[in-house]
Amino acid sequence: MALTNSGLPVATPLDERPAWALSSAEVAGEQGVDPARGLDPGTAAVRLERDGPNEVPMHAPAPLWRSVVAQLRDTLVLVLLAAAVLTALTGDTVDTAVILLVVTINTVVGVVQERRALSEVRALDALVAPTARVTRDGADSWIPTRELVRGDVLQLAAGDVVGADARLMTSVQLEVDEALLTGESQPSSRDATVISAGPATMADRTGMVHAGSTVLAGSGTSVVVATGTHTAIGQVALLVTGHRSPLTPLQRRLTVLGRQISLGVAVACLLFIASGLLRGQPWETTLVAAVALAVAAVPESLPAVVTLALSAGASRMGRHGAVVRSLPAMETLGSVTLLATDKTGTLTEGAMRADRVWTPTDGDLPLGDGPFPAATRAVLSAAALCNDADASGAGPDGAEGTADTETALVRAALAGGVDVARLRRDSPRVSVEPFDAVTRRMSSVHRCPDGSATVLAKGAPEVLLPGLVGSAAAQQVSDAWAAVGGRVLAVTADGTLLGLVTFADPVRPEATAAVTALHRAGIDVVLVSGDHVGTAIAVAGQVGIVDTDHPAADRVFGRVEPAGKLDLVSRWQDAGHVVAMTGDGVNDAPALRAADIGVAMGQRGTEVAKEAADLVLVRDSLDTVTAAVAEGRRVFDNVRRFVGYGLAGGLSEVLVMLTGPFLGLALPLLPAQILWINLLTHGPVGVAMGGEPAAPDVLRRPPRNPATGVLDRALVVQLVRNGLVLAAVCLAVAVSSAAVDGPWQTQLFITLAMGQLALALALRPAGAWTTGRSAGVPWLPIAVAANVVLLAATVLLPGLSDLLSTERISLAETAVAVGPAFFPAGLILLIRAVSPRRDAE
Repeated sequence: MALTNSGLPVATPLDERPAWALSSAEVAGEQGVDPARGLDPGTAAVRLERDGPNEVPMHAPAPLWRSVVAQLRDTLVLVLLAAAVLTALTGDTVDTAVILLVVTINTVVGVVQERRALSEVRALDALVAPTARVTRDGADSWIPTRELVRGDVLQLAAGDVVGADARLMTSVQLEVDEALLTGESQPSSRDATVISAGPATMADRTGMVHAGSTVLAGSGTSVVVATGTHTAIGQVALLVTGHRSPLTPLQRRLTVLGRQISLGVAVACLLFIASGLLRGQPWETTLVAAVALAVAAVPESLPAVVTLALSAGASRMGRHGAVVRSLPAMETLGSVTLLATDKTGTLTEGAMRADRVWTPTDGDLPLGDGPFPAATRAVLSAAALCNDADASGAGPDGAEGTADTETALVRAALAGGVDVARLRRDSPRVSVEPFDAVTRRMSSVHRCPDGSATVLAKGAPEVLLPGLVGSAAAQQVSDAWAAVGGRVLAVTADGTLLGLVTFADPVRPEATAAVTALHRAGIDVVLVSGDHVGTAIAVAGQVGIVDTDHPAADRVFGRVEPAGKLDLVSRWQDAGHVVAMTGDGVNDAPALRAADIGVAMGQRGTEVAKEAADLVLVRDSLDTVTAAVAEGRRVFDNVRRFVGYGLAGGLSEVLVMLTGPFLGLALPLLPAQILWINLLTHGPVGVAMGGEPAAPDVLRRPPRNPATGVLDRALVVQLVRNGLVLAAVCLAVAVSSAAVDGPWQTQLFITLAMGQLALALALRPAGAWTTGRSAGVPWLPIAVAANVVLLAATVLLPGLSDLLSTERISLAETAVAVGPAFFPAGLILLIRAVSPRRDAE
């Protein structure tokens, strides 16, 4: 066996031509089999031993301990573990337990995500029929699909799921459904006599059937040319398992942030220890204070903030009609720069509809609601008579939403006022020649009410039009419709042209608005489909993917196979894009897995696609993706806001501890006091910041540069400014109090804690105070208020004040400590008032 450029399997004959480029006789000779007798049991057993079973091999997962170790090697996790050790050394068992709990949760989530590929392969394997009917040694028998070998003669009938890739030997009106493999929305006709060109795509290999496809009508015999991983579906399985989901932008940014925090904490602690020892401070006191300083400087609540922010976002997405299967995917959507969407069922309704009718009398008319002109009614009446669909217009599966070509014709006739059931009773069918892939037409004879007979036919225009009156004009219309990907049928009665009908898969009403919103948010939208390029371009134009600013050459890709989709995703990622990919079929699974975020359709999607995806859309609608983008940006904004807030507080504490001794404050704060401030400012307040409402412009700004970390220049400027101002205010309060022999350490403690709590409120997104009930419970103000009470308790409650070495202070002294604490927050509000831009976007 060999692979084509698209990564799909072919049989490799001596002349290197693939199986679909050979005649059936040549393939039988290549495989060494007589199609009339099939393989003998001995030959089949040898080939099974040599090639292995016809199944997707299940790769043994890595040992659990190795997966756990891989998760614990993450930089931020290492920082957290170091913080846990430091908190344990200071005797703070509560913080130690919380940090270790966060690490445990993150590790479990990571290990679970790593093992998703195994279930994806199982879903792929389950698509193949468990048994197959083969001819061996001249007799037909049913065997397990896993025992099929190359050269087996496979019998096919309506309802069968094809068990392996095979070259047709014979076919009788054979139609197969390969939508799950190719994305082609229409049934595919298969003909054993057709020899396709070597580079033909899967949808164009008319003489082949592929594993996992379903036989809809007709029958045939075929010779197996590929089994197991060499089949098209097997190659999809290898593509899925061969590509791990990339790190999300937030994971990459947090990795960089973890390294930056580690370096900053190490430098600050070394400077503090050196300063203390140079001043002659006891090394035990210096070391304990340095440990406490390190814990205060590390925002250990960050993982909890991230996890809870993502969880809350996932919950909100559930209300929008989407199931988030991977929490990091929430934030990833907010960083998406390119969305690759499929066509059928996402941009369109996934149901065929008769779109336009052309008649020699009335010309080209759109088919809306009736009544229709007489000539148009005649076309639809004839098409409804020469038709096997239910007269009620029910879909092939009994549903109202789905429709094939036959059903679409009946529905169009009903919409035009034709009573199809009565028409069929009045003009009963006498005989029929069913549609055939070779003749490409269907004809039927009917007895009219007056006793005469009429012959109706519908089929490909190039088959029915030659020689008919008006054929030249009809051919021009047919060519124009076909040029934009339309499927065209000609309808005749007794050799007279009645007219033409073209079909369309209607665009979903909300698709255009969703694409417009995504463009407004700075996201490139491209259409990737297995359908005809002309059809894809037409749909892309209707929904706004293609316009004067977005040419079709860069935005529409048709006839794309699984490996081609994977190549496109890789190409976009190499160009620096964060790629979201939508899909519903087996052919989409590798690209869904390789994309930064895979989005599967919940209604039409296969289990394979859902298992490979990070987000499953319950309603199969693109507007849900738009809502998810907004939620993702909200999550990242909140995480970024907490990072800026937490590091500004940590910087102020570091500056107070490092600068205080040079201003006459021997040990500005005790370790217990620092840890208490850390608990008040990085605990419930930090978690509440993760649930803040979205900014008003969340979908009116471009996505963040994927290469930009959490600590970009704007955020660094903001947190340094806030940290410096807060440290200066705190030191000013402490130094002025110490000069009059006041309770300077307690006042410094209050000012530092109150200053950070006020910062949390000032950093709320624009409009957060005016969003009302739509934003939910205002948890951040509640958390700040609760922590102000706890702060007061540290001064007023005897037991707690003794633990933290604080002392009671007068109202005047309290005012001196609390009043200046609001200055940094006031400065932020002033800057916002002067500059309408979001502070540190």
